[in-house]
Amino acid sequence: MTNRRHFIIAAGLLPLLHPAFAANRRVVIVGGGWGGLAAARHLRQLVPDLEVTLVDRQPAFLSFALSNRWLVEPGAAPWARHDYTRLARSFGYRFVQAEVGSIDLARRSVASNVGELPYDWLVLAPGIRENWAAWQVDDVAAAAELRRRYSGAMLSATDLPGLKQRLANFKGGDLLLTIPPAPYRCPPAPYERALFIAWWLKTQKIPGKLIIADPNPIMPAFRNILLDRYKDQVIYLDHAKVRRIDPERRTVSTEIDDIRFDEALLCPPQQAADLLWQAGLIRPEEGGKPSGWAAAGAIDFRSAADGRVFVIGDAIGLVSPQFGYFPKTGQVANRMGQAVARQIAAQATGQAAVPLLPESVCHVTTSVEPLESVRIDTSYRDRGDGFLVQTVKQARNPNPSGEDAAWAEAMYRDFLLP
Repeated sequence: MTNRRHFIIAAGLLPLLHPAFAANRRVVIVGGGWGGLAAARHLRQLVPDLEVTLVDRQPAFLSFALSNRWLVEPGAAPWARHDYTRLARSFGYRFVQAEVGSIDLARRSVASNVGELPYDWLVLAPGIRENWAAWQVDDVAAAAELRRRYSGAMLSATDLPGLKQRLANFKGGDLLLTIPPAPYRCPPAPYERALFIAWWLKTQKIPGKLIIADPNPIMPAFRNILLDRYKDQVIYLDHAKVRRIDPERRTVSTEIDDIRFDEALLCPPQQAADLLWQAGLIRPEEGGKPSGWAAAGAIDFRSAADGRVFVIGDAIGLVSPQFGYFPKTGQVANRMGQAVARQIAAQATGQAAVPLLPESVCHVTTSVEPLESVRIDTSYRDRGDGFLVQTVKQARNPNPSGEDAAWAEAMYRDFLLP
């Protein structure tokens, strides 16, 4: 008992367990990504007397932004980390490093490995999980081993340094990259990554082939340039949906053929994180089968199960019969975090909330030498009947000069810099 109490004090949880702790003023945010961090920062800004607690299993924030080039840059600086405790101190919220196991909606309580976290409002931004079962891998330990050996580094940015080292160690052979079936986080990301890896194989004269297994409709902007400029480095397999993996033989099986690999970036299908399944917040498909993604409002991001629970970020499911899903990008998650902060602040102060709709900007490299990119702008407007209209604009940039880095810097100022 003494050890447990000492651990709770060290983690900063003792005030949370005290019966007099700020009744009806508690916000718990699970997940310290772009959305969770934005929600925490803006809540403290909008209603300073709210008790805001951010929970994440990791001690620091790492971003995926601009990582594809970094992966193949020899001698690149270590990937930037932002300590959650320092961020919490800067903005005035509480950070708890913990593993969240379950949510009790009736009791309004989050169960973690360091104690119960009661809430009055709950913001869930836990991200995604990888569905290895879709590849006939049902054993948890086997899936963890596959991720350790062959992670495509799309689940967590903490996997990026390991992937960079694996690529640096690759001296030749068949390098397999599987692209997840849509929807998945950051739609252009695996294609841009393939482009950088193909360029790297060619310029470093590595005697290997990049085999791209793509289950999605053809992306001509990437496919054509990969097959045109890197025909000696790339094998592009269209409509190649992985059905099974055999790690001992180093093969994946598609509906058409088996693909052997020496090294791999394996990216299985994605779904909402485990926590949302445990809490019963997954949206059912027609017929009752789980869709794999959380049910939440397209405009207010409130859970269909409880109006005091919000789901933001990549975990959100179908929101429109017109365009389907919001793009699962950092900027969309950030905007959702700001929107939810406004709604909770309005409820806490008895005011009307001003809606804030998602928006997204992506700067995607489409050619390395010569350097070219495309800017993708996605915006939304309320049609007036509860449905949103999506507008997507693309603009080619034939002479990039750091626009992607400037965008990332501007975004980080919102939730990383006081």
